[in-house]
Amino acid sequence: MRPYTDADMPRLQETVAAWIAEAGRCGYDHIGELPHRVYENLRGRRPVGDLVHVWEDDSEIAGLAINLRFGCAFDVFASPALRGAAAESEMLRVAYETTARHMAEDEAYVLTDLFDCDTTRIDLLVRLGFEHFRTWDDVNERRLDEPIADPAVPDGFVLRPARPGDADGLATARNHSFQEDWTGQRYRTAVMDKPGYDPEREIVAESAEGTIAAFALYWTDDHNKIGHFEPVGTHRDFRRLGLARAVMSYAMARMRDRGMTTVTVNHDAGNLAARALYGSVGFERRHQTYGFRRARPAPNP
Repeated sequence: MRPYTDADMPRLQETVAAWIAEAGRCGYDHIGELPHRVYENLRGRRPVGDLVHVWEDDSEIAGLAINLRFGCAFDVFASPALRGAAAESEMLRVAYETTARHMAEDEAYVLTDLFDCDTTRIDLLVRLGFEHFRTWDDVNERRLDEPIADPAVPDGFVLRPARPGDADGLATARNHSFQEDWTGQRYRTAVMDKPGYDPEREIVAESAEGTIAAFALYWTDDHNKIGHFEPVGTHRDFRRLGLARAVMSYAMARMRDRGMTTVTVNHDAGNLAARALYGSVGFERRHQTYGFRRARPAPNP
């Protein structure tokens, strides 16, 4: 095991795409989730090598852990050859201990999640003392060979890819969509300047006054021909105008033109507004993710 560095991201995405091609999606989320979780979720608040770890075996990547997501959760991705084996169990143990070590004192549990079809991971977590405590996300899918509606926006709005100078506007749009705390400088340095991000893949709806009113960041897996949205949001002052549907339709046409055959998007299973939005542009639920938790270790006397 060693600390992750920014230079690892392209190789990690290539590796996980190959794992998906070999073993299917049940043990792995889309490769676009890797930069999103490392950079957007962790937000540069600690040195990335403290919280993200890479396992290697004979110079091949064997696993990845992203610790302290949402202040108390971790992800572990292991190569198909190691699934269910002692090596994957050890990765989970280390990720649990790393996350627990960095958690705030008022957090009672260490969390992780998995696809409902990942029985291998479920068995390992149960053996390690974790319990299933919630259904987390709906995992939705859409074929891109089905018709895509022409994107339509109200008069005065335009759809376009983001630009490097949009950091302030994108930060504000995220804050008003998700109640987050981005600044333009943080979004620029923690996301836009990091490997994996391309402003051409962040589609925005801009108002006549120049405000970014909605956005959809899409990712592509050229190996498996799968696109993915993460995140999608609408500034609270511009909701119910059809802007999220418009940016998604615009992005899906671009993904189709690039050769993607399928696109996915995840959302909290209890978020009925998100379910309605994604259903309105043709997505159907294929899987769910389950949340597992284990009490944090007792403090040393």
